[in-house]
Amino acid sequence: MTDDNSDKRLTRRNALRIAGAAGAASLAGCGGDGGDGSSDGSDGSGSGDGGGDTTTATSTLEVAHWWGEGDGNAAINALFEGFKEKYPNVSTDDNLVAGGAGSNLRTNIRTRIQNGSHPSTWQAWPGKNLIPFTDADLLEDIEDSVWSKNGMKDAYLPGVKDAAQPAGNYVTVPLNIHRINNLFYNVSVVEDAGVDPTSLETPSDVTDALKAVSDAGYTGMAHQTGSAWSTVQMFATIFLGQTDAETYNATWVEGNIEANRDAIASALDVVREYSEFYPSDSGSISWTEANSGVINGETAFLHQGDWAAGTYVGTDGFKYKEDWDYVPFPGTSGNYMLNMDSFPYPTANPSPEATTKWCRYCGTTEGQERFNPKKGSIPPRTDASTEPFSAFSQDQIKDFTDSDAQPPSLQHGLAVKPSVKTGVSSAFSSFITGSANDKVISQLKDAYSNL
Repeated sequence: MTDDNSDKRLTRRNALRIAGAAGAASLAGCGGDGGDGSSDGSDGSGSGDGGGDTTTATSTLEVAHWWGEGDGNAAINALFEGFKEKYPNVSTDDNLVAGGAGSNLRTNIRTRIQNGSHPSTWQAWPGKNLIPFTDADLLEDIEDSVWSKNGMKDAYLPGVKDAAQPAGNYVTVPLNIHRINNLFYNVSVVEDAGVDPTSLETPSDVTDALKAVSDAGYTGMAHQTGSAWSTVQMFATIFLGQTDAETYNATWVEGNIEANRDAIASALDVVREYSEFYPSDSGSISWTEANSGVINGETAFLHQGDWAAGTYVGTDGFKYKEDWDYVPFPGTSGNYMLNMDSFPYPTANPSPEATTKWCRYCGTTEGQERFNPKKGSIPPRTDASTEPFSAFSQDQIKDFTDSDAQPPSLQHGLAVKPSVKTGVSSAFSSFITGSANDKVISQLKDAYSNL
C-alpha cells in the first residue's frame, strides 16, 4: 500500500535541499530556449508543438510511468514513438516502475525527490493529488513555456484545466481522460428482465432495475467489495447523481462534509440498496471477475470507469450496441467525472529543454491521438480527431465535448490530496463491513481535517 501520509514529509525544507542538490545539473542541461520554450515558435494549431528539433543530447529525458502491460504499454510506446520521430536528437529513458496500481511509482518518486535525484517527469494523477508537491514548491509554473503553445488553453475544458492547476498555476499536462460515471449493461439480460436502461433517471431508479433483473433470475450489479475503491467510485457517482456538480465539488473538493451530511447519508443508503444485488462472492473477487458476469450473460449492470469497455471490445462475439452498451449513470447526464493521467514539470529539472518538449508534445493533438486510442481513454483536447477511436470512445468523446461540468474523481485523487484520500478509503472500508452512516460520516469528517 502507498504511504499517503507522505505529503506531510514533502516540506519546504526538503524542496530547498533538493533544489540545491540538483541545481548544477539543471543549469548544465539548459540550452537553446532555456526550458521556457521561447525559441519554439508560435501558439499554432494543436497538431504539433510549434517548432522543429533543435535539442542537443546534453541530458537524458527520463519519463517514469507504470504502464507496463496491455493497453497502457501499447499506448506509452506509441507516444514515445511519436515523440522520437519529432525529436530524434532527444535522448530518452523510458523508465517503467510497474506494480501496485501505481503505488510503486509513487513511492519511487517520493524517495527520489528526497534524495535529490528525481526524473524529468513522471505519470501522475493531476488535481489535488499534486498538492504535496506544490506545497513544497517542487513543481514549476509552465503556463508560458507549455500551456501558451499549440492553442492548449482553448482546447481544454474547464474541469481539465482546473486539475492542471492544483495550486492556481499550471504545473502539469493531462494526457488522457477516463470517465467514471458510466453504467454498463448486458443488452440481452436487461431486455429479458424488461428493463430499459435509457429510461432510468435517478440512482434510485437503478435500485428498481436491479430488483427487476434479480426477479428475472440474474445477478443485478457486478461489483467487488474486497477493497474499497470500487465502492468509493460508486458512492461518488451516486452522490453526483442525487445532487449536482456544484454540491459535489463543495463537498469533496472543498470538504464541506457537515453541510452536506444529509446528501451523503442518502447516497450511502442507495449504495446499501445496490449491495443486495451484488454477486454472492463480491468480497473475494476482483472487479474484472465480477465483470465477467456481464460478458457471459449472468449479470445485468456494471458501474465502472471506461476502462471496462476495453474488456468488452477485446471479447470475440461481444459487440457494442448489440451485446453490451452503456448510459451515463442515471442522474449524472451532462457531467463527465474525470480520472486522468498527466506529466508534471518538476523544479530543478535534470533535462529542462527536453522536458518542456515532452510536456508540449503530450499536450498536442498528435500525441493524444497516438496514446488514447490504444489506452481506451479519450483525449483531453476537444479538437483532436475522433477518427482513430472506437465507436464507444467516439460516443464518450461526444459526451465529454457536450458536458456542462467535469467534476474530479474522488477515488483517484483528483478531488483530494493523498492524506485525505487515505481517510476516505478507510471510511468506506468501515462502511463495507457494516458501519452505520453516522460513523462513516464522522470518519469522512476526520479525513477532511487534513484538508
